Amino acid sequence: MGEQRTERKLAAILAADVAGYSRLMGMDEEGTHAQLKTYRRELIDPKIAEYRGRVVKTTGDGMLVEFPSVVDTVRCAIEAQRALAERNKEVSDDKRIELRVGINLGDVIVDADDIHGDGVNIAARLEALAEPGGICISQTVLRTLLDRFTFTASLSIPASGRGRDHRKRRWRCRTNRRLPSCLSRT
Repeated sequence: MGEQRTERKLAAILAADVAGYSRLMGMDEEGTHAQLKTYRRELIDPKIAEYRGRVVKTTGDGMLVEFPSVVDTVRCAIEAQRALAERNKEVSDDKRIELRVGINLGDVIVDADDIHGDGVNIAARLEALAEPGGICISQTVLRTLLDRFTFTASLSIPASGRGRDHRKRRWRCRTNRRLPSCLSRT
């Protein structure tokens, strides 16, 4: 009997979560939950579908999404962040649902409907670096996008991995609260 080979593929990975979710839930658990479900149904999930993404899993306030194209991943993130910012105009600052998004392009292990590996882990670490309403991308994503997008504001951040120094750069794309503009189409 031969050894079973691990299935791998290259994927664009988006990790997102709601900034300040515990605080929001502490203030109004049912209202926050309902508002997040509405935003997902009306704004976020349609954008993911439009750009051929697949929600791998959700974790209450977070989600892991894979895309076949890094360009589509970034476009989806920008448009979703803009839609959320527009919807939040009428919401008081202390009740806003704002996403932090991390995007990486990397090799992943496919396990049934789930994905694992360093490509996913890096996307999750980038999400943690993003500002509320912001998008943080890996250097790999940046190199892929240079000919397709204009970066209006970016900041390099040194990042290290578990127990090892990656000596790579991650790029934080700052966004305006009302209209994310970290990446714009050329």
